[in-house]
Amino acid sequence: MIEFNKVSKKYDGAQFYALKDIDIKIEKGEFVFVVGASGAGKSTFLKLMMREEVASSGNIVVEGVDLNTIKNKDIPQFRRSLGIVFQDFRLIPNMTVYDNVAFAMRVIGTPEKKIRRRVPYVLSLVGLNEKSKSYPRELSGGEQQRVALARALVNNAEIIIADEPTGNVDPQMSYEIVEMLMRLNEAGTTVIMVTHQHSLVRCFDKRVITIKKGEVISDTPAKVGESATAHINAASEITNEYVVPPDEDYSAYVSRSDAPADDADDSQDEGGEN
Repeated sequence: MIEFNKVSKKYDGAQFYALKDIDIKIEKGEFVFVVGASGAGKSTFLKLMMREEVASSGNIVVEGVDLNTIKNKDIPQFRRSLGIVFQDFRLIPNMTVYDNVAFAMRVIGTPEKKIRRRVPYVLSLVGLNEKSKSYPRELSGGEQQRVALARALVNNAEIIIADEPTGNVDPQMSYEIVEMLMRLNEAGTTVIMVTHQHSLVRCFDKRVITIKKGEVISDTPAKVGESATAHINAASEITNEYVVPPDEDYSAYVSRSDAPADDADDSQDEGGEN
């Protein structure tokens, strides 16, 4: 699914390589931690994977797409297959929680009827249904990161890329965020999480790639035979039902008092939508 073949990256004017001779293959459905100190090359690794940067040499293939030869006009379409969670949340401050998540669907032209069903459902998965009308400034850091995660989930991305998603939250919330990512992975989503928190990584028996000074110095496989959530608190409020067919009926998650006025009209043409 994701393959780096002898990939190196050297920025213009830089004395040293940000990444050098990287050989990595990540299969569909894997959960991979990428760890390393600040400046090790972790962010460059992600930028190359998202095609924000181009490799100086070597070849990168993601989901069958050759990132060395992809045309600029096709990059936005490629990125729609990725769900990206950033350390600094990147929420739009003048939009509510609902609209921040819905925005990810609107930019790709999803019909509002599907947005009204999908967004409340995804917010329920991350425990934020009651915060749908709140603004980012009214949320804690952990809640803002959950909104960012919901936004990454809402388009059923096949790959979730999490760039230091626990960097701005407390230890308990850090654990809960990784828990949610683990459950996503159990449902079949490929997850790549970059972090510098080795103590957190040790709580979960998953594959760990360690980068130091631009080179992969270790690649430790996941322990075989254990559930991805073997070390997770069983009292979690999050369910395993993350991946939902696009035409699933989410009506049970939509509050009738919050439903738009034209909902009644939508119900009349429901049967004709594919």
